[in-house]
Amino acid sequence: MSAPRSRQRLGLHQIVPSPDSVAGHTTIESIIAIHGLGTESPRTWEFKRSEGRVVNWLADEDMLPATVPEARIFTYDWNANYFQDAPVQTLLSHADTLLAHIAETRDVKSRPIIFIASCFGGLVLIEAINRAGQEGSPYRHVLLSTVGIVFLATPFNGADASREARWQVVVGGIMGEDTSTELIKDLERKHDLVHRRVQKFTEIANADAIRLHLYCFFETKKTEILRRVFPSNWARRFSTRFTHKILVTESSACLLGFPSLPLDVTHSGMNKFDGPGNSRYKLVKDQIRRMANDAWTALNRRQSCKSDQSLAPRQHWMVPFERNEGFVGREDVLRLLLDRISPSANKDACQRTVIQGLGGIGKTQIALEVAFRLRDADPSCSVFWVPAVDATTFENAYRDIGQQLRVAGLDDDKADVKALVQAAMSREDTGQWLLIIDNADDPELMFGSGALAQYLPCSTKGSILFTTRTREVTNQLDIYAAGIIEPTKMKREEAREMLQARLREDQVPDRASTDSLLDFLDDLPLAIRQASAYMFKTGISTARYLEYCLSSDATLVKLLSREFEDRSRYDRIKNPVATTWLISFEHISRDSRRAGEYLEFMCFLAERDIPISLLPAASDEIETEEAVGMLEAYGFVTRREEGESLDMHRLVRLAMWNWLREEGQARQRYCGVVQRLDEVFPFPKHENREIWMRYMAHAQRVVESDEECKDEEAMSGLLFNVAEALSMQGRYEGAAKLYRETLEAREEIFGKEDLSILDSMNNLASVLGNMGEYKEAEKIYRETLEVKEKVLGKEHPSTLDSMNNLAIALRNIGKYEEAEKMHRETLEAREKVLRKEHPSTLSSMNNLASVLGNMGEYEEAEKMYRETLEAREKMLGKGHLDTLDSMNNLANVLRKIGKYEEAEKMHRETLEVKEKVLGKEHPSTLDSMNNLALVLDNMGEYEEAEKMHREEWKLTEKVLGKEHPSTLDSMNNLANVLGNMGEYEEAEKMHRETLEAREKVLGKEHPSTLDSMNNLASVLGNMGEYKEAEKMYRETLELKEKVLGKEHPSTLDSMNNLAFVLGKIRKYEEAEKIHRETLEVKEKVLGKEHPSTLDSMNNLANVLGNMGEYEEAKKMHRETLEAREKVLGKEHPDTLSSINNLALVLGNMGEYEEAEKMHRETLEVKEKVLGKEHPSTLISMNNLANVLGNMSEYEEAEKMHREEWKLKQEVFMTNSMDRQRQNFDS
Repeated sequence: MSAPRSRQRLGLHQIVPSPDSVAGHTTIESIIAIHGLGTESPRTWEFKRSEGRVVNWLADEDMLPATVPEARIFTYDWNANYFQDAPVQTLLSHADTLLAHIAETRDVKSRPIIFIASCFGGLVLIEAINRAGQEGSPYRHVLLSTVGIVFLATPFNGADASREARWQVVVGGIMGEDTSTELIKDLERKHDLVHRRVQKFTEIANADAIRLHLYCFFETKKTEILRRVFPSNWARRFSTRFTHKILVTESSACLLGFPSLPLDVTHSGMNKFDGPGNSRYKLVKDQIRRMANDAWTALNRRQSCKSDQSLAPRQHWMVPFERNEGFVGREDVLRLLLDRISPSANKDACQRTVIQGLGGIGKTQIALEVAFRLRDADPSCSVFWVPAVDATTFENAYRDIGQQLRVAGLDDDKADVKALVQAAMSREDTGQWLLIIDNADDPELMFGSGALAQYLPCSTKGSILFTTRTREVTNQLDIYAAGIIEPTKMKREEAREMLQARLREDQVPDRASTDSLLDFLDDLPLAIRQASAYMFKTGISTARYLEYCLSSDATLVKLLSREFEDRSRYDRIKNPVATTWLISFEHISRDSRRAGEYLEFMCFLAERDIPISLLPAASDEIETEEAVGMLEAYGFVTRREEGESLDMHRLVRLAMWNWLREEGQARQRYCGVVQRLDEVFPFPKHENREIWMRYMAHAQRVVESDEECKDEEAMSGLLFNVAEALSMQGRYEGAAKLYRETLEAREEIFGKEDLSILDSMNNLASVLGNMGEYKEAEKIYRETLEVKEKVLGKEHPSTLDSMNNLAIALRNIGKYEEAEKMHRETLEAREKVLRKEHPSTLSSMNNLASVLGNMGEYEEAEKMYRETLEAREKMLGKGHLDTLDSMNNLANVLRKIGKYEEAEKMHRETLEVKEKVLGKEHPSTLDSMNNLALVLDNMGEYEEAEKMHREEWKLTEKVLGKEHPSTLDSMNNLANVLGNMGEYEEAEKMHRETLEAREKVLGKEHPSTLDSMNNLASVLGNMGEYKEAEKMYRETLELKEKVLGKEHPSTLDSMNNLAFVLGKIRKYEEAEKIHRETLEVKEKVLGKEHPSTLDSMNNLANVLGNMGEYEEAKKMHRETLEAREKVLGKEHPDTLSSINNLALVLGNMGEYEEAEKMHRETLEVKEKVLGKEHPSTLISMNNLANVLGNMSEYEEAEKMHREEWKLKQEVFMTNSMDRQRQNFDS
């Protein structure tokens, strides 16, 4: 319960001089101070000093009484509490009570009155003035005696103060206090009660018979609005965005046309001053003193007026439209206009202001609303409206104005109506006026043959407001920058309110669809009104309307061509969005052929970032600039900051396209666009990437259009280049689609056996290979080869190119033997036809070496790579891209055979040269960064590997895009190294992201997507999540069998991985069975000595060891070791792994001496090859120490364990090392 309040003394109370001394005091006027909401006198006017003294500036003898010593000073107390015992009273009854108290107190009714009104007290006062101003009011003498009013933060629009009041009413109710909301409702009725009463007050204050001296003060500091109802420590828990507000903003506290000043204080400090020296007090008291000085002059002037003179001034109102009840927002624009267009805003000139902007942006509606607001604010100002649609409507409007003004001579047949009206409006005795010239869009009409601009009146009591679509009109009207108002698209809240105003709740099911629709309509008012009208008529939802918009350009045009009811449009002007710009299109085509051509050209392009260099070539730069300038002037395009490209409004583009279609010119114009793009869009390479990327979005839109182009050669050329660009971006599906279209077009033009057809077939097959569609790619390559052999002959270089491509496709699908055979044939033919050192011959050597590497023939592959590298260095030079590719490939094969140091050195050299020659961000440079990181990973240099993978990933993402296949490869590789470091959680997260992206970009069955599934399963296995890992391995295996076939090497890898995880969860029998099947197929497909076959032998032997089948395991490990020494060499990591695994089995069989010997050999070689701190070396130390322990060699075993432990601590965190032990030698 709150503490009880003392009873408030209501009514009028004299405080200076004290009532006892009135008889001896000469008074000539009264000052009445009215407090605001939720307070009372004298508290409102008191400042509490820190030492405890209270200063009341109304009563302190050094303050207001000293400023106006001749005045009686009163306070008026009214029941203004938000809650507790507040009565339910309205604004009107408070005003009546105030008037009654003043009338009762006044003994001399002619004495001048000055009011000081704080906050809501100001609204009570203005209503009292309104009531006193009514004909027959008994309180009219109060109005006639009022000579000045000082308003202290009065909320004339009511909105800001109502928020604070609403807070306190709500909180009062929560605290169990009786609350009254009626006063709050008065504040909130912005467009109803308060707004109308303020307008009425300003009419009275401005009337010639009254001319009230008013002054408005407003606050500039924010108020903590919860402090009255919550303890300060509670209030701090709320966001300052909600708790700290300017309660009454400048726009709310000021009246149009009356002076105002800021006070640097919060709302509660607006009526309190700490002494006569206070700077804020000086501002307020100076105005009160001026009012007192002018008091008797004001009263004498009023008495000289006729007693029956109306308070409202005479004025003319000639606006053809009623007020738009659905008008929302635009307050910032309206405020700027109201500050300028009132004739009193500049008493030394006839001010010109223009609302300039795109058709449909709402210029007429803004002008209409501002006309009504000016009338309400200044009733003495006449408002005239003239449509400048054509010369006839302009003259008719002028004739109507002349009739209103009773201009003589209008009816004379030879009268120049426009000149007569111009002369009449230019006279001072016509009074104040605002002339609105709407739709001044045609420069020719305004300044050319029509020359309507010469009839514009000029008077210091007048002001002219124009609306126009074009900057050209604005420029010729000679309006300065401050007078040019350019409304942009609506704010989102305003647009949403406008759209939903006439719709049912079920038509706006969610904010997302509404916002998406508004995004599409670009928050353009005309488009929003048309959409709202259509939805209101049909009952469809915003989501369904958006679906229609997005379905096709034709459907959208149909929607935007619908007429709709609009009471504020001219009879002969159409209002649908699709036709609203037709007149402007015609003006542009008439005035600038080049600008019209550009507009027609751009309507077939994407709307954003249109390079000016893409537009049809003009005779010179000046012609281009002038044409673009005209389109900018109409608001159809905007120039980007760098000045080299343009943005076109989406709906303007659509309207232009529709206009061309209806005029039967769309196909011809489209063909010109295709020809221009075919001319400027280069064949895509990384080196010219900046050029084709600028044109890419526009070329795509053009080739995806439903329009037809008769120039099929230009069309097919453009299709081919765009398809190649899409392929470079990794957008393979789109590339394949366009290559197929190119193929179809070229077959029709040139026939099936033309070389350009074969190029298209070749590129289509290449893209299909990238998509993992290996079988179709192989089929197309075979068809291409067959045709080339028939048309060009078997040894033609182009035929050999096709042989080479087919061999690569065969390698991708695991047909290594056939691929090897074809590469050898191609190499032999190229050596014969082109010579041994020709770049194409060297490419064949390189490709043959690659397939040999896939077959595990590393020695021959290495030898061939070295030969290729040597030849390329000699023929092409060390910095040539092909030479660098050879270095890269040789380094890769060296990595595979465990020659890590040489591989690392070569990758570093390659990277260094590529960075110098190609730049750090070239895709080929990034490939080298990736390969170097991979070899560092193999060497156990995980930190450097991780750092390099991260850098390469970020650069690839920047250069190629977030979803490019190469970027996803980088993510995959980084995730792999994180797994190797034991950072399983981050590795899992990254593998899941990569998998999701690859499924989206490449499809669920693409080989790279299946690799991601496999890698994710591997990490899950390392984390001990064996069940999920097993499930994912089974899914991967199933898909690989379906996509690649049962005998593909990648399918066999998946079989191996599944068997491995089955072994981990002790499903040894199933694991053994799968390992045996895998081994059998690998021996058949890859051969007995292929490294992958030997991996399967090793894994099967491991499972047999786990099952206790030590003899068979030992035998198989010895066979694997022997084969690996022969194929890979004694120091290869896989060979060392075999030695380790054999030693482990021997240890399990109790053959410790041989096991010890083998572990020592392994450790010695690993220290030499991998380094002492490599994870694999540390595992060998651990295994040797274990065997020594089993042999009771405890001292040496302990020493070795300590050394191993120390090295682990230096290199890895302990838990990471434990995970490494589980994986490396399996």
